[in-house]
Amino acid sequence: MRRALSILASNPLTIAGTLLVALIVLAAALADVIAPFPEHQGAVVDFVNFNKPPDATYIMGTDLVGRDLFTRILYAYRISLILGVAVLAISVPVGVTLGLIAGYLGRRWEYIIMRVTDVFLSIPPLVLALSIMGVLEPTLMNGMLAVTAMWWPWYTRLVYNIARGEKVEGYVLAAEVIGASRAHVMFREILPNCVPAILTKMTLDMGFVILIVSSLSFLGLGVQPPTPDLGSMVAEGADYLPDSWWLSVFPGLAILLAVFGFNLVGDGLRDILGADR
Repeated sequence: MRRALSILASNPLTIAGTLLVALIVLAAALADVIAPFPEHQGAVVDFVNFNKPPDATYIMGTDLVGRDLFTRILYAYRISLILGVAVLAISVPVGVTLGLIAGYLGRRWEYIIMRVTDVFLSIPPLVLALSIMGVLEPTLMNGMLAVTAMWWPWYTRLVYNIARGEKVEGYVLAAEVIGASRAHVMFREILPNCVPAILTKMTLDMGFVILIVSSLSFLGLGVQPPTPDLGSMVAEGADYLPDSWWLSVFPGLAILLAVFGFNLVGDGLRDILGADR
């Protein structure tokens, strides 16, 4: 703990990233309280105040139908964070389990699992997600499944590489000698030594998942209106630049801050946990 606090205190960027992520999470969780116009998260029309620049009432302006952009960004953060957690909650257990099996058992398990993993990794992530969403209906659930389908192979490859090195260590051989089962060796002996790298990657991936989900929505294949989403908000305002700059600039900055914050936290967590050793 002393070492972790010492590393954290010597890295102001990590502190800034932690505060930024904490602020985003709190803003999303308390959106119902913080948002000045909670009803603007849905299908509300206010043509009297449409396309207004930032002022004292609408601090980030309004969109093309009069909805408060600040309110919609808060609720969009909530959806992005929920999607990020859901994607990692599915892809991490799947990828980690397959990586442990391939790395520890080897032989035909290694060949089958890693060849399938290589096929998925050979396809650019956004292209794979676009292909899946091109077949499925563009809904929130299908968007989550599309991103999940392209994320588990990275954890499989990461854990596989670690498990291959750990399975020849003395503590693993000792567990095998006393008759520990394969499941015990994989999940009780090897997995704890994979946790630092997994946690670091999960933190970094939260930002990337938000970016990918926003990219899908920007192309019209993610979260659908009137549900607020950062990517679709950027897309809606892109045609009105530079006159109505606030329509795209503020949602774009929201994406930038989220990705930047999670990357700073991930870098700091890597140093604290020693995941780069």
